Amino acid sequence: MSHAQEKNAVKRHPGLMVLIGVVFAAVAAMLAAPVKPVILWTDALIYLLITTLVLFFTYVRSKEHLRAPWRQVMQRPLAMVALIVLSVYVLVGVLDSIHFRKALPAPKTSVQNTLTETHYSVEVLSVLDVLFGPIREQVEKSYSAPLAVQLFTKDMVEQADGSTLRMYPRLEYGGRHLDDPASQHQTDIMQRIAHAAVQAIVLWLLILVLWVATLSWKYKTGFGLLLRQILAGKTLLPWRSVFITLGVFVFLAMLIVELGVAYHLLGTDKVGNDVLYLSIKSIRTGLVIGTLTTLIMLPFAVLLGIMAGHFRGWIDDAIQYIYTTLNSIPGVLLIAAAILSVDLYISNNQEFFETVVERADVRLLFLCIILGITSWTGLCRLLRGETLKLRELDYIQAATAFGASNTKIISRHILPNVMHIVLIAVVLDFSGLVLAEAVLSYVGVGVDPSMASWGNMINSARLEMAREPVVWWSLLAAFWFMFLLVLAANIFADAVRDAFDPRVGRGIA
Repeated sequence: MSHAQEKNAVKRHPGLMVLIGVVFAAVAAMLAAPVKPVILWTDALIYLLITTLVLFFTYVRSKEHLRAPWRQVMQRPLAMVALIVLSVYVLVGVLDSIHFRKALPAPKTSVQNTLTETHYSVEVLSVLDVLFGPIREQVEKSYSAPLAVQLFTKDMVEQADGSTLRMYPRLEYGGRHLDDPASQHQTDIMQRIAHAAVQAIVLWLLILVLWVATLSWKYKTGFGLLLRQILAGKTLLPWRSVFITLGVFVFLAMLIVELGVAYHLLGTDKVGNDVLYLSIKSIRTGLVIGTLTTLIMLPFAVLLGIMAGHFRGWIDDAIQYIYTTLNSIPGVLLIAAAILSVDLYISNNQEFFETVVERADVRLLFLCIILGITSWTGLCRLLRGETLKLRELDYIQAATAFGASNTKIISRHILPNVMHIVLIAVVLDFSGLVLAEAVLSYVGVGVDPSMASWGNMINSARLEMAREPVVWWSLLAAFWFMFLLVLAANIFADAVRDAFDPRVGRGIA
């Protein structure tokens, strides 16, 4: 394709067709081209977590006493909105956890040998990388502002007559389809936003019709009647809130397709990488640190906290001694020592890791383990205090008098009554860990610098906040992506706490 044809294709491309085409091209490329699957340690743990969640919800569906609280959660509009947001984040994280390496082209020889060994690229890609291929590969020279067509800083540009002039050079990819950026730039952006809005409305209406048709068939209700009830917000489940949230995400997806391939929607960083791609790519890192670290610390906190409060005596003294000693060690120093030890091990055993991504993944895994080991003490102390109070209540005293075993007392009486504390603590820890990754990257003991993360984005952007003019878009993008994830997690956890806490008797908001 010539440069002129490429310009015209970018000018007149319909966003929805491009999105569908990119998805099908990505799937077709993965199926047609020989690839080598790569399963990282964190990938395996994510697959295990997803399998566990599927089995858990399958079990919940078979138990009415477990389904009832979840129905209460789903009846809260804010909880459903938060669930949609979390689902989008999880979907992006899963797509970025399916890794593979492409096969290299076979060397051309005079005699074709069908038994030639296939060699694979050292670059590890994910499905998300393939879907964002056009945006990922459009690397500029340096900083550029959001939706700009020029670099953010002046540089020496050679003119047609051979002279050089200090000016703002045009971007290599951003707005390259424009013949006259001065007159066409604003008009082109507004047209693309309008196209994205129209295509988002069409796609959203299609989703709405199919969804309502499915619900009307399931509940044996007329399509028109159910649609009017949904639009009026008179359904038991807040479908109106769900559809509005889906509409927002559909519009954002169309906006990325329309503007992301023609411009840098959120600008570029110091080395010219697209900030929008880096922000979305960082979602997996935030989810891994938040979920895996929480799951690592949860068994320690729940088991030891309940044991200390229920058995008391020397068991309580031993557990208190353990978490008091652990709390006496500065957490940042312990994390730094562990990460530096891991880095030393990786440097001395390079032969164990085929790619840079595998080395960065091992560091991420050990960071989660160290954070999990150092963050269970607070929840353990809370559960110990709550268990000490619960064991003195009449129903537990009666169970003890009737000869119930400690295992039954803990599993049937104590654990259900402390789960609301566990849920709140887990989400607060999840939120804190997502935010702590930025702090750890700031001091140099976070994730590997080669791995996309919000902490690395903030760390690389902090020095640019003092320059004039300010490079603000990297910091703002990382902040909003983190903020949306943490806010959605907190809102959903609050609804789950209210539904599962046996002592909460207030109605559904």
